[in-house]
Amino acid sequence: MADDPETVFIIDDEEPVRRSLRYLLESVKLRVEAFDSAEAFLSARNASACGCIVLDVRMPGISGPELMDRLNRGGPSIPIIFLSAHGDVPLAVRAMRGGAIDFLQKPPNSQVFLECVRRALEHSRRTRDERAEAAAVDQRLATLTAREREVLEGLIAGRSNKVIARQLEISYKTVEAHRGRLMRKMAASNYAELVNMIVVKRRGTGASL
Repeated sequence: MADDPETVFIIDDEEPVRRSLRYLLESVKLRVEAFDSAEAFLSARNASACGCIVLDVRMPGISGPELMDRLNRGGPSIPIIFLSAHGDVPLAVRAMRGGAIDFLQKPPNSQVFLECVRRALEHSRRTRDERAEAAAVDQRLATLTAREREVLEGLIAGRSNKVIARQLEISYKTVEAHRGRLMRKMAASNYAELVNMIVVKRRGTGASL
């Protein structure tokens, strides 16, 4: 699997289902890769692949929900749309709690299905952009000194320079100097932009400073 092109990955043990969904998706110019089992997908998977997964619930071997659990254990996964001819409420609830974008009955309405796929791909793009932004913020954070990071933590907590100075037992002017340097290193033109960077980092990586 290429790790660059945006792809819809179909995983279903029924060949007619794979064929019809591939035809529908390719008719609207989407790139498709199809697999007859979760095991086949896992053996070919590139962890950095982007797009979304259209996943059958009941398959021989690893089931759809089991595959979702495996992918989630490896970190944030690409969006999943579940398909099932045997869907029930508990299974749908488990799928949605696991992060599935949607849960559709087989055979899905073509228009509804395509709309779900478009929504999943948009979610994937947004998540990918947030991760890229978070990585850029991480690189900037790595350039800060220990003291600059302490000042940054105070600023993000909403503390004034005066309060930060008192807590760190340094002068007000020293805090101002550290603040000026960290703003330049973080490439932030103002406080709001600095806070937004940290929010993006937390959303993209799930980690704090």
